[in-house]
Amino acid sequence: MLGVVPQELVFDPFFTVRETLRIQSGYFGIRGNDAWIDEVMHHLDLTAKANANMRALSGGMKRRVLVAQALVHKPPVIVLDEPTAGVDVELRQGLWQFVRRLNREGHTIVLTTHYLEEAELHCNRIAMLKAGRVAALDSTRNLLETFSGLQLRVRLDAERLPEPFPAQVIARDGPLFTLRLPSARELEAVLARLRESAIGIVELEVQPPDLEEVFLRLTGRQS
Repeated sequence: MLGVVPQELVFDPFFTVRETLRIQSGYFGIRGNDAWIDEVMHHLDLTAKANANMRALSGGMKRRVLVAQALVHKPPVIVLDEPTAGVDVELRQGLWQFVRRLNREGHTIVLTTHYLEEAELHCNRIAMLKAGRVAALDSTRNLLETFSGLQLRVRLDAERLPEPFPAQVIARDGPLFTLRLPSARELEAVLARLRESAIGIVELEVQPPDLEEVFLRLTGRQS
């Protein structure tokens, strides 16, 4: 069985939150599960709205009910389609805590999202789509190591870089350079080249690879 959270807000306006969840349970032949319904509502901060009519809820609250409907029958596979779109930070954190718990208990979570930072933080395996086709499918770690690189922000005591230089310059603001390196292995070559040219480093920040850069590389949108 699947539990699905659709992206669109779809609800029956004639029932309360609790009634909606009981009806959803009944579709799967489940009765007398009020204890689990109460737990789901608690984790999604819906308890205070249990007896409120669906029409009276805000958009964010309605989305919480959609998530609750997907979980109420304890499905082994849960499909979340943009579950945090349009919801506040507090709910987002509470939702992910609950989802991680379900995953630890053996539920498979399938997430579709445009929030790449959420995918990177919560997903063990990621598929990236380009023009409706799978452009990459691998573990999060392998995607980051294979397709991404490092960005290095370095402020120098000079407004120039030596030639040749073993890194791509992607931005510059006076003595502040943003460099792209294929991997961490090239970092020592960059530092050595600066030392050889007697150019001092005032400030240095290494930015680790992220899924946004992976996506831009795969879709050909990288600058």
